[in-house]
Amino acid sequence: MDAMRILVVEDDRKVASFIQRGLEEEGMAVDVLNDGDDAAMQAHMVDYDCVVLDLMLPGRSGLQVLRDIRVRKPELPVLILSAQGSPEERVAGLNVGADDYMAKPFILAEVPARIRALLRRGKPRDTRLRIGDLEIDTIRRRVSRGGRAIDLKPKEYALLEFLAQHSDRPVTRTHIIEHVWDIHFDSISNVVEVHINSLRNKIDRGAAPLIHTVRGVGYMLTDKPS
Repeated sequence: MDAMRILVVEDDRKVASFIQRGLEEEGMAVDVLNDGDDAAMQAHMVDYDCVVLDLMLPGRSGLQVLRDIRVRKPELPVLILSAQGSPEERVAGLNVGADDYMAKPFILAEVPARIRALLRRGKPRDTRLRIGDLEIDTIRRRVSRGGRAIDLKPKEYALLEFLAQHSDRPVTRTHIIEHVWDIHFDSISNVVEVHINSLRNKIDRGAAPLIHTVRGVGYMLTDKPS
């Protein structure tokens, strides 16, 4: 699975910022919208891994957005996050097609845990990625090379996992930005290069290089000789 890209739809900007910060600390790329009409269009146009959806929205309601998603992208996981937490309201959301439902107030750490649970439920996947002597445990988010544990920051881990999911294939800088950062990211910034250099210092130092620059294209993670 690629580094996760999440759409958060929440009209309370403080709550939205709170959720965004928590998910980004888990290495996810997060887009935030505050309007139901914008959310329906964005969910259709962009390839998201999961949508976190409030019910009370300006424009079309959260349930209307959910109905639209189910028509256009029936397999896209949707987690409803709402102050409307009565049993009847939960049943209504689940009947329309929500995959999970969390009532406010909530514990922030539970949101990324619920998202990961939805994605595990939706599609089986290998939980360990191996490229040569590099091993990535995608459940515990642990990385080692040659048996040596490597400590990575959240964005470094997200970038490495994304490259590993595309191992032996070049990945463009734009593709990295879209999946590891978000739609508001400054494309002029050199943050991708900074994170690649940091990964090289931690992954490739004292060993055969796994992270390669593909001139004019981007980067590739591979143990195959060039």
